Amino acid sequence: MNEIILETHNLTKKYKSFVALDNANIQISKGDIYGLIGRNGAGKTTLMKLITTLANKTSGDFKLFGKKDTELTETKRRIGCLIENPAFFPNLSAVENLKYYAIQKGIVDKKQIDETINLVGLTEAKKKKFKTYSLGMKQRLGIAFAILDNPDFIILDEPINGLDPIGISELRDLFKKLNEERNITILISSHILNELYQVANKFCIIEKGRVIKEITKQQLDEECSKCIVIKTTQASKAAVIIEEQLQTKNYKIIDNQEIRLYDYLENSGKVNKVLIKNDIDIISLYETGITLEDYFKTVIKEEK
Repeated sequence: MNEIILETHNLTKKYKSFVALDNANIQISKGDIYGLIGRNGAGKTTLMKLITTLANKTSGDFKLFGKKDTELTETKRRIGCLIENPAFFPNLSAVENLKYYAIQKGIVDKKQIDETINLVGLTEAKKKKFKTYSLGMKQRLGIAFAILDNPDFIILDEPINGLDPIGISELRDLFKKLNEERNITILISSHILNELYQVANKFCIIEKGRVIKEITKQQLDEECSKCIVIKTTQASKAAVIIEEQLQTKNYKIIDNQEIRLYDYLENSGKVNKVLIKNDIDIISLYETGITLEDYFKTVIKEEK
């Protein structure tokens, strides 16, 4: 059984009458790249700030590496984070900026700075002033800051926001490298499900401060797989016929007028024929595959 790195229990944050995080329950295991997906203002940053103790919880609790949130003095050293960009000095180079933070972190081995810069791909730019950096380079330096003291777990808030496609692709490769070569567990947030999908193995959908769903990549693939969409005003009756006469339970009733059938993809005509024969009033029947964006919208809609 994998070690549980982070576990929250009814974690809540209120600002007067506003509930920024509402009884959040998530679990991250060692080796995960855990994608926290939600719209701007959904509560992603609040959750990350509570975990890193940058903000105080209102109620609930959490554990990091098996330690309660009241016992994190030593455990916090195993965490790196990039939530609000560190205040890098514009006229200093990457090396000089990291040296400054290395002193604060108590790091005395200068080789560690060079190794970190090489790992994030800033070797050729390490002596250039920070103010000349592109957004992607600045994000890389922020990640270097987060991993400078070799953490076991890093927390990254919207690290790909604002980047061009090449910059996003390069950071995806970096996240995979950190995860696979350094065995770093990663919690990463974004409002772009497509980008998180390409790097994460587990996802959490959050909306209006509430954790709506935790789902693995395999489960997400199954949810978004090809299916036959049956639109009918008799969804419940149609479901019974599907089970009895088509002999499958591999379907899902989305609402009172839609069924998604994941079998008979090569023979939708048979499905249509059987339903009509049993006096099911079919509005439409067609094959489709749900996009990640549509899936996200559907989950949010179901919550409402």
